[in-house]
Amino acid sequence: MSWTRTYDGVEPQRINKWLGQSGVCSRREAEGLIAEGLVSIDGEVVTDAGRKILPGQTLTLSDGATRALDAAVTIMLHKPVGYVSGQPEPDKIPAVRLLTAANATDGSPDIAADASLPPIGRLDEDSRGLLLLSSDGVVAKAVIGPESDLAKEYLVRVSGEVTERKLALLRHGLSLDGRTLKPADVTQLKPRRLRFILREGRNRQIRRMCELVGLEVTDLKRTRIGPLALGDLPEGRWRMLTADERKKLIG
Repeated sequence: MSWTRTYDGVEPQRINKWLGQSGVCSRREAEGLIAEGLVSIDGEVVTDAGRKILPGQTLTLSDGATRALDAAVTIMLHKPVGYVSGQPEPDKIPAVRLLTAANATDGSPDIAADASLPPIGRLDEDSRGLLLLSSDGVVAKAVIGPESDLAKEYLVRVSGEVTERKLALLRHGLSLDGRTLKPADVTQLKPRRLRFILREGRNRQIRRMCELVGLEVTDLKRTRIGPLALGDLPEGRWRMLTADERKKLIG
């Protein structure tokens, strides 16, 4: 079924930006739909990716556009150690290998080997826990877009002495690659067990933060991304994100 909405803004706005802000699709996906002739304004097919919609005009996404957007999926995977998130080197095992019917907890079938499901926020080969794989541009923007402020939570085991000074530095006062890190919520749970809550995702951030204060990470598990908790999803198993979970994530 086609999707229709009347633009109620007060100023003209680029179609791709409006659709992205509305949570219908990402800007890039909107540009792709326009290129395929699947978007119209007041009955006229849009051919210019830079076209702006005017106040009071009605935009329609064709049946083909809505089918394409509805086909987008997001998967929650409990990634074990030893698997890489994205495109691997020849001797590495990609996490998508785990997306079989036998590993699904919700009765989903095998995911095609050639399916485009990039990781939405990477998780290192030597780390485990919640990994999102998605073809949904809106979900990607919500989790790793430049304006994303979703909290990511990790349980971390370290070797070395944990002191109040080290905790203070981990919370605020460190820089990586010449850039000051955002403040982090770091709590000591046990003598060598820490909980990190971050609002950014720099490369191997927690491991490098710990190295800067003389600690070595021996285990790292991501347990939450925004409102999505790993919960009791077993290691190596996966399930589809529900419509309600998607709504909460992009909200």
